[in-house]
Amino acid sequence: MKPSVLVAGEALIDFLPESESSLAAAAAFSRNPGGAPANVAVRLAQLDRTPWFWTRVGADPFGDFLVDALTERGLPDRFVERDAEAKTTLAFVSDDPEALPRFTFYRHETADTRFQPGRVPDDVLASVDWVVLGSVLLACSPSHEAMHDLVERAADQDCTVVFDLNARQELWSEADFERQVRRILPSIDVMKTSLEELPHAGVTGDGPMDLAGELHELGPHTVFLTHGERGSAASATETAPWAAGGATHDGYAVDAVDTTGAGDAFTAGIVDALADGTTDLDEVLARADAVAAASTMRAGGMAELPDLDAVL
Repeated sequence: MKPSVLVAGEALIDFLPESESSLAAAAAFSRNPGGAPANVAVRLAQLDRTPWFWTRVGADPFGDFLVDALTERGLPDRFVERDAEAKTTLAFVSDDPEALPRFTFYRHETADTRFQPGRVPDDVLASVDWVVLGSVLLACSPSHEAMHDLVERAADQDCTVVFDLNARQELWSEADFERQVRRILPSIDVMKTSLEELPHAGVTGDGPMDLAGELHELGPHTVFLTHGERGSAASATETAPWAAGGATHDGYAVDAVDTTGAGDAFTAGIVDALADGTTDLDEVLARADAVAAASTMRAGGMAELPDLDAVL
């Protein structure tokens, strides 16, 4: 069966301290495949909705590691590009117990900054119903031109475009982040982000529904918001092809081992539910929160998902 979803974005190496510590204090690190879009693509494959994944890594040992990791997790390699002139991006992830996870990137002119427009042909976009992308590639040229080109052509093929907003402050100034996000939002159908990310994009309403309302005015007809252990919220306008209105979900209490990539798992749960024809936002949130909660029960953003029945 041909994929009905295309995910586009970075695949990179996450280096995590082997003990709970700040990056400055860490003595050793473990290597893991990462990148928010890569995590989303893998989670979709684990949910039996294997997507195309358009990414770009270096023709180097770290790129070899990522290609092997993606292949082992069932992703097709048709749009996994190798760049002979650039290295693979590295990210060191702080696990400081006094702060949220923080990322330090080694990303100067790396492979994922060098996406080129037009690499996914129109016939592939015509064959899928969903295109999912993140925000990191908007931070650099020519990758941000490639993402805008993809979104425009996806709209021409009547794809539903899903945008997962992640603010990585090290990668760009706050002013540039806000400018790039606001430039792409008019072309977005469904947006997912966390309450913590939105102030960096200049969205500062009171409460989830006010924030969703501001985002609707900028373009997306459907908005999903997460708030860590406090659960999630959703809002859709009358122009959405599913039920309009708002919904909230408290999430699920689980014995979390590792929260890395939980937001990416939530995004995969959204796409899986909507692509399955679910039109009730309460049901979509329940599905997405279940996938996110299950993803925290094992270490690693791409670890095999436990049975969702263990969460529900």
